[in-house]
Amino acid sequence: MDSNPSVRVEPATIEDLPELVELLTDLMELQGDFIPDRNAHERGLALILEQPNRGRIFVLRNDEQIFGMVNLLFTISTALGGLVILMEDFIIHPNHRGQGYGEVLLDYVFEFADKKDFKRITLLTDKIGSEAQNFFSKVGFEYSSMIPMRRLTKPGQEDQAI
Repeated sequence: MDSNPSVRVEPATIEDLPELVELLTDLMELQGDFIPDRNAHERGLALILEQPNRGRIFVLRNDEQIFGMVNLLFTISTALGGLVILMEDFIIHPNHRGQGYGEVLLDYVFEFADKKDFKRITLLTDKIGSEAQNFFSKVGFEYSSMIPMRRLTKPGQEDQAI
């Protein structure tokens, strides 16, 4: 990472919503399961920002812009007997990749999880995204024998899945 002291990780605020929607839209364009929907992204992000007991969004920013984000959702593991994190929406803007910013953002997440005594961090990454899988493996994530499955809760509901 370059040594720019203006680069920092901070909790996102509702004022950051337009920039977060832009980053999330960029991320959804990269993923095979989703079609970008700015209105849905804004609603979902706002739900987290307005109710911190549901989770946190941390951003990587400099004095000009937000160029990275991660979304942490909180739940409970009965297997571990405590709070756990589902990590989603991890993205570094393409202009800032390969400079160590992803690790800076993850280190912040790991410190937050440790301070708050979360027992586990789980993430989903694209099956076909070997670059992302390699990155997350490098920082300590391991493959699980569990596989994700999902079901829409309302017949005919649009999941935005392709």
